[in-house]
Amino acid sequence: MTGSLRNNPIPKSPVAYQSAPARRWPFLRAAGSVLVTVVLASVLVFLVELIVRGSITETVQFFSTFDMPGWSTVLLFALLLIALDAILGRAHQALLIVGPIVLVLAFVSHEKARYLGDPLYPVDLLYARQILDLLPLLARERPWTMAAVVAGAIGGIAVFVTALVLWRRKEPLAWRARALRLVVALPVLVSFASIMDYSTFSWVRDRLQIVPMMWDQKENYSHNGFAAAFILNVPMADVAKPAGYSKKAIESLAAEPAVSVPPDAPDIIIVMNESFWDATRLPNTKITPDPIPTVRANLSGEMFSPEFGGTTANIEFEALTGFSNAFLPYGSIPYQQYMRRPMPSLASFLGSQGYVTRALHPYAKWFWNRGTTYKDFGFDSFMSEENLPPLATHGPLVSDKALFNEIMHEADQQKRPFFFFAVTLQNHGPYEPFRYTDPTIDVETTAGDAAKQSILSYAQGTADGDKALASLMDWAKHRKRHTILVMFGDHLPPLGPAYVATGFLKDNVAPRSGPVDKMKMDHETPLVIWSNRSGPVRDVGTISPSLIPLYVLKLAGIEHPYYTGFLSQVRDRYPVVYRQMLIGADGKPVDDWQKKEPADPVLRDFRLIQYDQMFGKEYASPKFFPAMQASKPAS
Repeated sequence: MTGSLRNNPIPKSPVAYQSAPARRWPFLRAAGSVLVTVVLASVLVFLVELIVRGSITETVQFFSTFDMPGWSTVLLFALLLIALDAILGRAHQALLIVGPIVLVLAFVSHEKARYLGDPLYPVDLLYARQILDLLPLLARERPWTMAAVVAGAIGGIAVFVTALVLWRRKEPLAWRARALRLVVALPVLVSFASIMDYSTFSWVRDRLQIVPMMWDQKENYSHNGFAAAFILNVPMADVAKPAGYSKKAIESLAAEPAVSVPPDAPDIIIVMNESFWDATRLPNTKITPDPIPTVRANLSGEMFSPEFGGTTANIEFEALTGFSNAFLPYGSIPYQQYMRRPMPSLASFLGSQGYVTRALHPYAKWFWNRGTTYKDFGFDSFMSEENLPPLATHGPLVSDKALFNEIMHEADQQKRPFFFFAVTLQNHGPYEPFRYTDPTIDVETTAGDAAKQSILSYAQGTADGDKALASLMDWAKHRKRHTILVMFGDHLPPLGPAYVATGFLKDNVAPRSGPVDKMKMDHETPLVIWSNRSGPVRDVGTISPSLIPLYVLKLAGIEHPYYTGFLSQVRDRYPVVYRQMLIGADGKPVDDWQKKEPADPVLRDFRLIQYDQMFGKEYASPKFFPAMQASKPAS
């Protein structure tokens, strides 16, 4: 028996037979999985930066320069993937979700910067529907690119579905491994959240070489990379209360004159013409005949647009409210973010004085959230694509002529004084070649045929807008009632490569800052303020859109404590209030004015009044906006 036992020992447990490396295998496998995740995160971040920057040299520099947070971004993505893998239950499955989302956002940011000069901001996601609705226009300009995007999207979806099916066949992570991943990743990810508040010092952010540059978003994205800069912009929907804001501070502001409207209150029509600009400013280019002779003959001055190539709603916001985008976070869009209650505007004021107030735009009312915003501004009605009669097109969009004819038709029906605010659509970009089959102008340029055809399509649109204005003026001249007409362009057109080809710009879009003369060239659009009794107002100079209410009401003989009172003080000091620059009454610039303390009293009060009406307790309503005070229900 003894010999039998000696020759046939009792079997030991399987663990006892495992070698030391084998017993360590689960830990080695886990470490290897994490290492693979880090490598995948590195590849993902590299691809994102390559797409956004469009330069392999700049992308490599982002990772190789010590004071740039390239590897900090890799760490962030690696931890995010590790945490999501733990939640999903399989190693590396999170990449199938995070990867496509981030790469698509990077592509959209690159395209937005190409067309509009700004990268993608979190707030842009609020109007994704608008971008999708404009895809047909983009497809006409770059059909092969659009075809490649569609093919890539289809291919990407196919790869995603296939990979997801294959991944689901993999062995799931053990609960212990999932818990360990969450325990390690989540606390560090939470600490990353502290970098989002750019207004306060963050030790974590400082160690990671992330430097908020909210005043210069191009540099912000360049230094910090797409992901970190995008995260830094998330809190921008929250507008901080200005220093010194209080009921006492608002009540201490002097408000004069009192509201005064003449007995023969004039009819007022303001037209914001899409991308209306003087294309003869393009160098090495000759356009014949003059595409805008009516505007040139009646020019009052120039409107300094706070935007370039797009974001029409921000110019509209200033022109209707008399407030400024300069006091709002960089990249914000008030129509999308801040319309949560009734807002002072020309419409609410003139409506309180017995005017019929109407907005007109031949597109969908959801676009730029206009349907809701116009209600908050106090318009009686909004005639949009949904309730306008069928209007003729010229090219792919509703023509200026048709819209102006509708304005005249609606005006002829009114018995009371009216205020109409119209936004045109015909000359919306992009400006694909041969947009019009019957051009009435000719373009000569040294820039090449592609640029020539783009300029021709654009300039023909401005010529149509100019003719439409001429017809509106001719109609007004035959009216007995005093009639005021205003027309201005919202921003320069998104001509892109044509700017570079002609030598107007170094890149497809204008820089956000620079010498005052260059900034004017890149942001000025023609402004006409005209009366059928006195003709055009002259020598307005270059003004921000927020000062348009001042000139309109002054010409109408109307006085108002804010629109003609306070805005007169602003105009006398700073005709242009722009986020990157002030232009004084002497024409000299004031750069980096937002960083200077103490603030100019006029600018301080400007900011206080605007904050009070948009976000605060509306202490200024009784003195500055009596129409808003009167509209409040009795308490």
